[in-house]
Amino acid sequence: MATPKRIVVIGGVACGPKAAARARRLDPDTEITIIERGRMLSYAGCGMPYCVAGDIEDCRQLNYTPVGVPRDAVFFRNVKNVTVLDRTLAQQIDRENKTVEVVHIETGEYRTIPYDKLVLATGGLPFMPPIEGIRLNRVFRMHQPEDAVAMRDYIRSGQPKRAVIIGGGLIGLEMTEALARNNLHVTVIEMLPHILPGLLDVESAAFLTKYVRSLGVDIRAGEQVARIVGDDQGNVQKVVTAHGDEFPADLVLVAVGVRPNTKLAQDAGLEVSKFGIVVNEHLQTSDPDIYAGGDCVANRHLITGDLVFVPMGSTANKHGRVIGDNVLGGDERFPGVLGTAVLKVFDYNVGKTGLTEQQARDAGYDVVTALAPSPDCAHYYPTHKLVFIKLIADRETGKLLGIQALGPGEAVKRVDVMAAALTFGATAEDLTRVDLGYAPPYSTAIDIAAHAANIIRNKMDGTAQSISPLTVKEKLDRGDEFVWLDVRSPSEYEEMRIEDPRVKLIPLGLLRRRVDELPKDAEIITFCKISLRGYEAQRILEGEGFENVWFMDGGVMAWPYEVYTKPAGG
Repeated sequence: MATPKRIVVIGGVACGPKAAARARRLDPDTEITIIERGRMLSYAGCGMPYCVAGDIEDCRQLNYTPVGVPRDAVFFRNVKNVTVLDRTLAQQIDRENKTVEVVHIETGEYRTIPYDKLVLATGGLPFMPPIEGIRLNRVFRMHQPEDAVAMRDYIRSGQPKRAVIIGGGLIGLEMTEALARNNLHVTVIEMLPHILPGLLDVESAAFLTKYVRSLGVDIRAGEQVARIVGDDQGNVQKVVTAHGDEFPADLVLVAVGVRPNTKLAQDAGLEVSKFGIVVNEHLQTSDPDIYAGGDCVANRHLITGDLVFVPMGSTANKHGRVIGDNVLGGDERFPGVLGTAVLKVFDYNVGKTGLTEQQARDAGYDVVTALAPSPDCAHYYPTHKLVFIKLIADRETGKLLGIQALGPGEAVKRVDVMAAALTFGATAEDLTRVDLGYAPPYSTAIDIAAHAANIIRNKMDGTAQSISPLTVKEKLDRGDEFVWLDVRSPSEYEEMRIEDPRVKLIPLGLLRRRVDELPKDAEIITFCKISLRGYEAQRILEGEGFENVWFMDGGVMAWPYEVYTKPAGG
């Protein structure tokens, strides 16, 4: 293929500048132009919550290089030899004549720009639901750095005391911390049954919800906002749900996700799905001279093979490199995504990759799961912290399907290990054989991710018979009769326990001697702190001839409901 003389890139945030920079490194002579409607180029949008929180004092740093040079039009011209037309809107693509019609937003000047290869990096648009009052003053969104600056300036005025966040997804949870750290009382309203619905299953979400509520945040899941009410000055005053609940608010953040910005592509007659612009592995659209990447495109999920919309800055940058190669005749491929996402929620690290249990079931898998709360390093090392892991696999083959990891401990490391394993199609058995690093400050001798995989293997071969905390709760609510056998020590029981008449305490070390205290014909559900001793108890009882024994997956640490905790100094 002949080297194109003119490459035009529409979109100057993540994918577009990456594609332009890569193409320039490969070819010093091709004419490259970036068209960007905004004022700020190549900025790190994922850093905006940390600007509001105060971790980043100057929001302009979001588009600085590591040595403090702003990535503006002058930078791209001098360093990259790339022309940037900022504050310029691409209005129409003429595929037959290979031109783009643009207009400068401030001057109104129209231009026609020819191309040999065109790159669409138009990103995503924040979804603004049709809620009455959504255009009131002090109703914010978090889409561009200007949004973060406006919210931070208002917070620093000292006026707002109460905030309502509509949406409990990634941005909603990151902004919860940002606002709470500015001494605002925060209420999060999520329409779906639990927070982070695209990342976490109900057990993991309940674990996180319990923690966030302990910090004074009001989480309202399964509720829909009906309207936002303002005062006579047009300033937001309160949020009203469909249930009729009212939440006073001095500011409201609408964080219900983004949608792929596909209008330009659709108007040009390119193939578009509800998940974004349709591209092949080379990130070519249905027009071989037009490429697309970033939040505007549909990605292929590596496990299911389905088209998905997973807007991530990391993915956009990977797209940019692939496109930068291919517009110059390269053969780079982008096979797809796993939906990997990580975030910080106060002092908890939260992450997910692959499929949730619900997504796996929806995709037709016969699922086996493991809940494995565990210290992130040796329990005797003074810095150890808890990580809650949920691992999902295919019951028939043991193929790993996904992981959720969260807690104050090092969760992201385990998510990244699993992302690599999923990329190469690993099974639970494969994961247990990976030669992971071990030293007491960094991990346990068998890393907790591998430990979770061993639980999966035990369940697959029938050695481990478990029941989920959610199923136990359903049995409690129905009034089912069973023995709920706590095999922890008496001191642990005194410190924290589940209070229910079905609970019977027999420490694991005494179980063999006291086994006659348990009725052979009863259903017995064993548990401990994290499920290891509960599993041991299940095996002991089965060896003693008990036939209806289960251990509660994840133990007390995975129990998302009320527990008794001994008062401090009590």
